[in-house]
Amino acid sequence: MGIFSKSKKQKENLAIVLDLGSSSVGGAVFRARKGSAPQMIYSVREEIMPEKNFNFEKFMKSALQALEEIARDIVLRGFGRPRRVFVVLASPWHVSEIRTINYSKNTSFTFSVALAEGLIEKEIALFQSELNRKYKREKMRPIELKNIKIALNGYVAPEPLNQKAQELAMTLFIAMSSENVLNQIEEGLARHFRRGDIKFSSFTMAAFAVARDLFQEDSEFILIDIGGEVTDMSMVKEEELREAASFPIGANFIFREIAAELSATLPEAKSLFYLYKDGHGDTASTARLEPIMKSLKSKWLQSFQESLANLSHDLSIPSTIFFTAEKELAGFFAELIKGEQFNQYTLTDSKFKVIPLHGATLAPFADIARDASPDPYLLIACVYLSRTLSVKF
Repeated sequence: MGIFSKSKKQKENLAIVLDLGSSSVGGAVFRARKGSAPQMIYSVREEIMPEKNFNFEKFMKSALQALEEIARDIVLRGFGRPRRVFVVLASPWHVSEIRTINYSKNTSFTFSVALAEGLIEKEIALFQSELNRKYKREKMRPIELKNIKIALNGYVAPEPLNQKAQELAMTLFIAMSSENVLNQIEEGLARHFRRGDIKFSSFTMAAFAVARDLFQEDSEFILIDIGGEVTDMSMVKEEELREAASFPIGANFIFREIAAELSATLPEAKSLFYLYKDGHGDTASTARLEPIMKSLKSKWLQSFQESLANLSHDLSIPSTIFFTAEKELAGFFAELIKGEQFNQYTLTDSKFKVIPLHGATLAPFADIARDASPDPYLLIACVYLSRTLSVKF
């Protein structure tokens, strides 16, 4: 009997998570276990090769091909049919906002599910309309909705149902994605899984929930995800997701800058960067890279500082920073953030405490089998989906 020849009851909680980022695509088979840590049975990751000049259509084609190859690999390994296939989207595959619905009447009203659903439906339609105008021909579809806070008459109401009030404020996290992109993902995955089993989620909410729940000593923090093409930032205050921002400079920016300055190919630029980062470059190449690295660090930090200012709205900024990045780049960006000289001395109470959400940090919160690796993005997704989603196995 094979290692995965389990009883029907044990198979019933089998799920797959596919992580679609902007520099790579990952996949994991995991078992959600009520009341205990998830078990990651198998994991795989494939790089999305960057282009010297970014082209979204080529980028999307490469990403979707990698996604389908990972799905095929998982199916061929014979784990059995999963009850759910979760696709977790990072930027630029989704757009998210924290939105507040304000509702008031001259006379008291009773807060009800019907009232909330009606207001939320209108807010989603409004957000869709705004995004449709912004992205013109792109029709948007909601992929995730989370209630962050409900306040009645100005006071937070943990249990608002059937309470009377004259003023209501609902703070929501809403994530949307292009209908065209989602359809292409579903069509590709439907060759391997039942289309009805495919569910979408955002990496923004997954990372926030995991950082909040697993590191409870930090109720206020900045959350940063440094992807291949985009850097996403979110601010958390009093355990609530308050603001979000992003800037179009990710890790691939480094390689493109080096390639352009040295008239090199992207693979050559990546090799030179890693030699420089690890202190293994020769004297000549290090001397050539020094001014380039100084310039690109300055450009990334400038965008980082501007985004922090947009998040703060004249409020103090948390000094704790949780961040995710590809394993090979985590140390580089950690040192870059720690060395930021402006905001951590003007808008924070103390110097930045930078905590990478990498495999070593997250591994204690999951049971990682022999055929799985402590991939931080997949671990975050597995922990989030196991702990917070209502998965009825």
